[in-house]
Amino acid sequence: MKQTILIVGGGFAGMWSALGAARLLDQQGKSDSVEVALISPEPVLHLRPRLHEAAPHAMSTPLLPVLEAAGVRYIQGAVSKVQAQQKVVLATGPQGEQFTLAYDRLVLGTGSKLHRPDLPGVREHAFSIDQLDEATALDLHLARLADRPGSAARNTAVVVGGGFTGIELACELPERLRTILGEDVRVIIVERNPEIGPDLGPSPRPLINEALDALGVERILGDGVASVDEHGLVTSSGKRIESHTVIWTGGMRAHALTSQLGGDKDALGRLKVTRELRVEGVSGVFAAGDVAVATTDNEGNQSMMSCQHAMVMGRFAGHNVAADLIGIASLPYTQELYVTCLDLGPWGAMYSEGWDRQIKMTPADAKALKRRINTEWIYPPLASRTATLAAAEPTRRAVA
Repeated sequence: MKQTILIVGGGFAGMWSALGAARLLDQQGKSDSVEVALISPEPVLHLRPRLHEAAPHAMSTPLLPVLEAAGVRYIQGAVSKVQAQQKVVLATGPQGEQFTLAYDRLVLGTGSKLHRPDLPGVREHAFSIDQLDEATALDLHLARLADRPGSAARNTAVVVGGGFTGIELACELPERLRTILGEDVRVIIVERNPEIGPDLGPSPRPLINEALDALGVERILGDGVASVDEHGLVTSSGKRIESHTVIWTGGMRAHALTSQLGGDKDALGRLKVTRELRVEGVSGVFAAGDVAVATTDNEGNQSMMSCQHAMVMGRFAGHNVAADLIGIASLPYTQELYVTCLDLGPWGAMYSEGWDRQIKMTPADAKALKRRINTEWIYPPLASRTATLAAAEPTRRAVA
């Protein structure tokens, strides 16, 4: 009877975990005795790094061809419970049917979701681009603005959150809105911290501000949001902004399944894992991507909630979960190269290297690199067994 490695989640971490496990099993001649299975709600990879762009409905790619090429079995369903002691998961299928899956080893790669605070009107009236359906709803809303009577509120978009996602979206919006409305528009970022890009540090900030100024993006800094309604928002300081388009981008949290597993977690709900990406204190369970926080190098830096880290962590987690099952040495996860490539809309992009984010490219060159990342590097490999398994080599670099 075959043993089973179960991968939960079909995002970047989940897909690469499945391919990483399949690769090692193939190398060790164990593909006939160990099955790799991946369960997710639908057999597609949603390209979340691209959801700030126009036409987000096209920002997905099928998973089945690459999984089938690697010999990974796909199971359609959403896992609702992990029972680690019994080594089973409970799931719901596409027709609402309940079923149970047993495993010998498990990799959790269910990603993260936007955290919406319990503030008046945020859940009812604020858009987001966290998930494909949410980004598509915003895109449709923007297209329909032209059907409304002209007003300051119609022509104003407010992006709440001046972090990575908020900056990328705000830089895209002026051109998108002008294309739709054909007249002057306003795009405003509201950031509760006193500086734009608080998590990006001081090095890239002059470049970011230069881009925002050139694109006409206004900033309200050091002020949060008190409430949102269908006509705009009120800031924490009492300032009223009339807008039909309020978009919430601040605050990510690990998928709720992490709360069902023991072990320590960080403030974002991520499982603390070892250098082999084992979940501490939970036998037979590994984690990768946004649900895990791992040390990336000998300097003590830790993984970020990013495609860049999810792809590499996935390959290591897949390799190590298979190694653990068949009884060979695992590989310590390492990702010493850390880069940031921030899309700044028509103005260009910012590319930096290192945790102190030292700028390494001109905005034009960085933009060309960002296009390549978003249109080539983050996509699955070719759906051939040779290409797919070769791409899952753990130490292969990935940038995003």
